[in-house]
This record gives sequence, C-alpha cells and structure tokens, in this order.
Amino acid sequence: QVQLVESGGGLVQAGGSLRLSCAASGIMFRTNAMGWYRQVLGKQRELVAGITSGGSTNYADSVKGRFTISRDNAKNTVYLQMNSLKPEDTAVYYCNRLAIPYDYWGQGTQVTVSL
Repeated sequence: QVQLVESGGGLVQAGGSLRLSCAASGIMFRTNAMGWYRQVLGKQRELVAGITSGGSTNYADSVKGRFTISRDNAKNTVYLQMNSLKPEDTAVYYCNRLAIPYDYWGQGTQVTVSL
C-alpha cells in the first residue's frame, strides 16, 4: 500500500534553513509527479512546490526563490530545501502525488520558524 514518510522538520530561527525528506513506497515513484504541501491548523492544505517525473519544478509565489524541490528516483525520495525561512512558513509539511493526491497522507513533519 501507499506509504509516505516525511522527516526533517524542526524549530529554526527566521532566516535559517531546513531540508525535508519524504520517502515513498508502494507507488510507481519515478513515473509520478510529486509535491510538497503544507497545512496550518484550521486552514486548508496548500501546495508549496511540485516536481514532475522529468524534473520540472514549480513553486507557490510565497516560496519562490527560497525553496527548492528535488527528487532521487533511485531512493524513491523527494526533498524540499527551505532557505530564508520566515515565521509564516510555520506549518506541518506533507508530500504526496501532484495534481491528484493519494487519499493516504503521511504524518507530516512540523516546521516552526521563530522570530
């Protein structure tokens, strides 16, 4: 079955960096476009960044120039490098398939950015 395991979150000061990882199993990883999403308690989950099977990327305007998504098909893993973090980046971050996410969502990884 589908399994998505996110890791790498933590507490960081504004201006700092974090690198998130998402290990996928039970899916045809290399043929799927993947995305990183985030959710603040009480708000809808939003798409932050996406990467196609061919490596093309796109980003939400709020993170463009600060976040970089990448993938390692040999490891079935997608990454999110987050630089110049801001307090408004505080959220739980999830990975999932792009466009049509799986019904299954992992536990996510908490990112907290302090002033």
